[in-house]
Amino acid sequence: MTDWTVRRWARYGHERLYAETPGGTVLGYLDVKTGRYHSDDQANLPLLQRAIADHLAPRETAPPAPGTEPPPTWQDLSENRAGAAARERALAERAAQGTFKHLLARLVGARTEERAWRIGADGEEAVAAQLAALGDGWRVLHAVRVGDRGADIDHVVIGPPGVFTVNAKHHPGAALWVGGDVVMVNGQRMPYVRNSRHEARRAGRLLTEQVGFPVTATGIVAVMGAQKSFTIRSQPEDGAVVVVMRRRITRHLLAQPVRLSPREIEAIYDVARRSTTWRL
Repeated sequence: MTDWTVRRWARYGHERLYAETPGGTVLGYLDVKTGRYHSDDQANLPLLQRAIADHLAPRETAPPAPGTEPPPTWQDLSENRAGAAARERALAERAAQGTFKHLLARLVGARTEERAWRIGADGEEAVAAQLAALGDGWRVLHAVRVGDRGADIDHVVIGPPGVFTVNAKHHPGAALWVGGDVVMVNGQRMPYVRNSRHEARRAGRLLTEQVGFPVTATGIVAVMGAQKSFTIRSQPEDGAVVVVMRRRITRHLLAQPVRLSPREIEAIYDVARRSTTWRL
């Protein structure tokens, strides 16, 4: 069987299988939902059909050798919904709180853990809606769980300008001020830049280990709901993190210089969407 390269692409409710020859010639793709093949060069259509057929054909796998562990299975993170992890935490807090106490807290506007997680999930969903406008050539993952201690990255964005880890912060009616690494919300200092920098560095390291070439990630703190005031005196000096308003995140990303080729984007996305990549 020829060693074709076949990659899955899923976005906006569509699913495709892209195929290449072992030498790197792009053959086209199969639209999984319609069953139609698409190729810019009709002469490649028979090879495209063969590549997809070989990829989908059932394969016999040898049992693991005695004393060895079977290869780990992985979950496809491209199926994650934005805000899923935060929404789960909110539901868990609501269950622990009880129906009566939950309704009473909502009625009086109490600042409970359930409310914090629920507002956080709303923010992640709003940021995801902005990222959906990036268009072709971009790949976005949501609610990426890292390690086994409950940490997660709200959004991982992969596109021509590179890799970005996006941390959504929702502060309804707040006053927010940014000066370098200092972020103040209603006069209270928040560790958003420090945490985002750590998150981006860890993502770059994990992706580099899996993809086989250096990957550098930039952290983005996407702020939503600061209706009272939003002031940026200066961005963090090292350039590893940037703070932007949620409505401007797409514009910011599209304005960045190109650093990755389409092949590099797909290679990074192929490992980023595997849950095993993010296990420390």
